[in-house]
Amino acid sequence: MKQFILILAVLIGGAFGVEAQVLRIVNARCDYLAQPSGVDHQNPSLSWEIQAFEKNIRQTAFRVLVADDSLLLAEDKANVWDSKQINSGENNQVRYGGPALKSTQKYYWKVKVWDNKGNESAYSKIANWRMGLLRVADWKEAKWIAYDVLPDSNRYVPLMHGNGKKAWGKRPDVLPLFRKDIPVKKEVTAATIFISGLGHFELSINGAKVGDHFLDPGWTQYSKQAQYVTFDITDQLRQGTNALGVMLGNGFYYIPGERYRKLTGAYGYPKMMARILIEYADGSEENIVSNASWKTVPSPVYFSSIYGGEDYDANRERRGWNKMGYNDDAWKPAVETNGPSLLQAQMAAPLKVMERFEPVRKTRLSNGTWVYDLGQNFSGIPSIALLGKKGDTVRIIPSELINEDSSANQKGSGGLHAYTYILKGDGVEKWQPRFTYYGFRYLQVEGAVPESEKAKSSLPVIKSIKGLHIRNAAVATGSFKNSNELFNKTNQLIQWAIKSNMVSVFTDCPHREKLGWLEQTHLMGSSVQYNFDVAALNRKMIKDMQQAQYADGRIPEIAPEFTHFEAPFDESPEWGSAAVILPWYNYRWYGDKQSLVEAYDMMKGYVSYLEKKAANHILSHGLGDWYDIGPNRPGVAQLTPLGVTATAIYFYDISIMEKVARLLKKDADARFYKTLGAAVKKAFNDQFFNAATKQYATGSQTSNAIALYTGVVEEQYRDDVLNNLIADIRQRNNALTAGDIGYRYVLRVLEQAGRSDVIYDMNNRSDAPGYGYQIAHGATALTESWQAYPSVSNNHFMLGHLMEWFYSGLCGIGQAANSVAFRQLEIRPQPVGDITSAKANYKSVNGLISVSWTKVKGVFDLKVSIPPNTSATVYFPAEYKKEPVKIGSGAYNFSLK
Repeated sequence: MKQFILILAVLIGGAFGVEAQVLRIVNARCDYLAQPSGVDHQNPSLSWEIQAFEKNIRQTAFRVLVADDSLLLAEDKANVWDSKQINSGENNQVRYGGPALKSTQKYYWKVKVWDNKGNESAYSKIANWRMGLLRVADWKEAKWIAYDVLPDSNRYVPLMHGNGKKAWGKRPDVLPLFRKDIPVKKEVTAATIFISGLGHFELSINGAKVGDHFLDPGWTQYSKQAQYVTFDITDQLRQGTNALGVMLGNGFYYIPGERYRKLTGAYGYPKMMARILIEYADGSEENIVSNASWKTVPSPVYFSSIYGGEDYDANRERRGWNKMGYNDDAWKPAVETNGPSLLQAQMAAPLKVMERFEPVRKTRLSNGTWVYDLGQNFSGIPSIALLGKKGDTVRIIPSELINEDSSANQKGSGGLHAYTYILKGDGVEKWQPRFTYYGFRYLQVEGAVPESEKAKSSLPVIKSIKGLHIRNAAVATGSFKNSNELFNKTNQLIQWAIKSNMVSVFTDCPHREKLGWLEQTHLMGSSVQYNFDVAALNRKMIKDMQQAQYADGRIPEIAPEFTHFEAPFDESPEWGSAAVILPWYNYRWYGDKQSLVEAYDMMKGYVSYLEKKAANHILSHGLGDWYDIGPNRPGVAQLTPLGVTATAIYFYDISIMEKVARLLKKDADARFYKTLGAAVKKAFNDQFFNAATKQYATGSQTSNAIALYTGVVEEQYRDDVLNNLIADIRQRNNALTAGDIGYRYVLRVLEQAGRSDVIYDMNNRSDAPGYGYQIAHGATALTESWQAYPSVSNNHFMLGHLMEWFYSGLCGIGQAANSVAFRQLEIRPQPVGDITSAKANYKSVNGLISVSWTKVKGVFDLKVSIPPNTSATVYFPAEYKKEPVKIGSGAYNFSLK
């Protein structure tokens, strides 16, 4: 009987628990991030997700509490800001509305919501953010410090494209160590460091690395701005003397004149600046800042280049240099110097080691060198463990491809990029580079042998070797799988190109250039956002463009603009238009209205620049449909006149500006853009449209597709132009010709017209240049050319547009035309070809959206799940002749015959 009563009590308690959890708040974020440090503006944006156990749940109100003490907040007391109950369904980008926030202060917050069915949630778990340094004075007179100061005569900015002048020579520099002893005499409640090191830094306390970041801080236009990084170091400080150590690398700040370099030049020698804030239990504070009291000495890294690799001499190590009790009397005082005047917090996710690859095979070359195959082309660094004698030298050469004799091939990725390690001879030595990286699959090791060969050689023994994949640590948001194995492999192919080029900017490739070519941010943007939460990274890249904009409004093709390219690589509308399109997309994807507010002047300035550049509203400069498939080797557009893509994108910019102006209540601007857009549309059609053939310009796939997508086609001709696009594809036996600019638009207009069957036929093949062709030729990451040429990059970002279709077309996850942040969804799955099943998940800012379907013996089963605070219209494949269904949040099953 007692057992029965106990079970009954558990069941009743469980029932009450379920009732109490009918509405729950999860994933509380500040400025896109969980528990961010370094927030350096006065109005952080707060967001949260809702979990509900009923269908059709919408938030109707919320209440936010903010306090400067977590114990107060635990008692529901808000001594900083109590929003009170606000009748609103907004759960994303809710702006903090309390009194002015204080630099370095930690704030705690939580939120509760009410829904449309009368439910009231409990408060969310307590979250927090720490403020950064809002004013220059908040650095507490910290100084930029260096080992040495570069003379102005040796400062080469902007960096020079190529090797630079022979007269400059190799220009080696000292990669320094810095150390400072920090006495801690009282109980510490919190300790925070704000630090910038240029080009990159690695920080340690008492011999242990702080954090797990790689290549901090992110790249910026150093002549104007740099980023600082905030770390909580409370747990690493102890009472007594603590040793703080910093190692610096060159990055893009200083590029030596040795080995391979896409660019060369110097902003200055490596330097750093830091403020350490220690908060004690008695309520007092202490600040320790970088200045001439710090000590410095050359590090064991005797060569480092973002392009050329890194060399390390273990015999130059200073054992215990970053630990307590080290005698630094022989070190020299740091030199106080100058650095970028504007320092902003690094708020995008940092780079980290995200995966590790072990060799799948090894090959001995005729000269005794060994080549290890890691099985995957990726961005990263090698990690090696060696056993040998003092002075033994081992060199590692990474490569994407190998030559016929199995040796490393860097012809298409930039060579020489190499890593050198000189052993100190005191047992097994483990090493990996700190301040550079490369794109590679193979590691050629010279001067060492595998463990199995040690009896036959006097060379050092390779105890282990692996590849460490580094990328931006943005949270993964998506997954896709279907019954077509080629499409699954294509998804992975594109995924690796995204991961390999997602650093502190979106690079074109992880080896030869490492530059932020801007067309990728909008053309590949949707593919990326289905896979990763890049809201904060987008904001960083928008700032990069603002810093790169010229006084006349021009936006270069790369940002940061480390070098000034010559035409046509200096400025092209399809690239520069990222200044308009990316802020708009970031608003559509993530609800980030603030990015539009902050970027509006840049956007307006760029469209004004294009307006002045146009001749009778037509633009005809730039790169056009880069790397399309024509009669010649790929490069500048071959099949599509430059004016078509440039002017169509210009019109698209104007149409976005009209929408943004209306959104921001700039009515006069909106009227101006409406008038300008009409004039550009007329000029475009007068110049390029053939009314007799219903073709644009040459009738290329890109010409017709971009006209359709951007909206310059008059409504009465849209079907004709679409049919001409499809006819061109069919006449080529379903082969693609569009390049970097055009192919996304080919896919978008076909999907929007319900013609995913054409997309399937174009891409479900390996016999013509395209994704399957690349895979058939051994690619494990997306290649620069559709033809997978070995002479160019084999890990490139720009052609991965099919990934967007996997999510939005094949599985049908999209949003309505006027929806923001995936609040109003449209689910439009398009089963095609022999595909019998497909599934995609996308973690939007409101929560998880999931769509899966199977098609077996004519029966179409569809499962849809959408998060609270959203709604959806489900559209079914036309063959089933079922009207669309409107649904609220929850999970739904549909079965059609």
